[in-house]
Amino acid sequence: MEKPSFVSVKVELIEINSSQEQQRIDNFLIKSLKGVPKSRIYRMIRKGEVRVNRGRVRAEYRIQAHDIVRIPPIRRSPPKSKPSVGGKNKIQLENRILFEDDDLMVINKPSGLPVHGGSRVNAGLIELFRAIRPDAKFLELVHRLDRGTSGCLLLAKKRSCLLKLHELFRSNQVQKYYTALVCGRWQPKKLLIDAPLKKNIQQSGERIVKVSTSGKVAKTLFRRMQRYKFATIVEAKLLTGRTHQIRVHAAYTGHPIAGDDRYGSKTDNRYFEEKGLKRLFLHASTVKLRHPISAKPLLIHAPIDEDLAKLIQHLKDEESI
Repeated sequence: MEKPSFVSVKVELIEINSSQEQQRIDNFLIKSLKGVPKSRIYRMIRKGEVRVNRGRVRAEYRIQAHDIVRIPPIRRSPPKSKPSVGGKNKIQLENRILFEDDDLMVINKPSGLPVHGGSRVNAGLIELFRAIRPDAKFLELVHRLDRGTSGCLLLAKKRSCLLKLHELFRSNQVQKYYTALVCGRWQPKKLLIDAPLKKNIQQSGERIVKVSTSGKVAKTLFRRMQRYKFATIVEAKLLTGRTHQIRVHAAYTGHPIAGDDRYGSKTDNRYFEEKGLKRLFLHASTVKLRHPISAKPLLIHAPIDEDLAKLIQHLKDEESI
């Protein structure tokens, strides 16, 4: 079925505010004109249908505060209805805020909640937080976590902060530590996995990542924390940031993460399901960086959720039997 759309019947003139500046004009239009093909947007820019301050611009032009952007009449998708969050759900989300100031927020993301909405999910974490903070002029994801992964997730409240955080991530000035329960008894106290990863997209749209010599450089430093009869708690420090990196590197060692239905073992997962695990046991426990605006050191820790804590206690109790 063809998606519903509408045509703006007149030229739109949009004044850029401070939260929107420094974006490339093409990226601004792609975000603003939902349902318009990228090829159409680039054609509008190239032909001068889109103008800034009455003049033609190139796609790489970075918009500035108070710029006036002219958008011609164009067929686009109707705006999505905004999610509403109230009562208990709002309180639960706000209770997961680990740090907040005028520039950024750090959230203890729950497992099972995607970071943003898509074709199958109307609202992800970012849409929900925009709903509970309707007065926020700007709120954007700085990075992403898999749907099944919980823990520290950074949101920028200003575009200037977002750009500086992206630079910190690119220059490896943000240290991220994860806690994982892996299957089996992990032997080495420390282990650096240096195995390039290649991402493949299946016909179903599912992303599968494999260790491959033709892949991109990927390094993870594992540290053994606590061993149990049939499992081990490890800390994983990301030295690069590839899709599914910790999950694939853990499986590469022969110790997949408990509850991993993509790279793990069905037999092992069934064992942990019987002990109450209903999710991927991967938690972004700590993030360490300098504040992008003040440069003050930040060390933020996200406590694990109750279900994971209960499983760990169950494994400890088995050791004493």
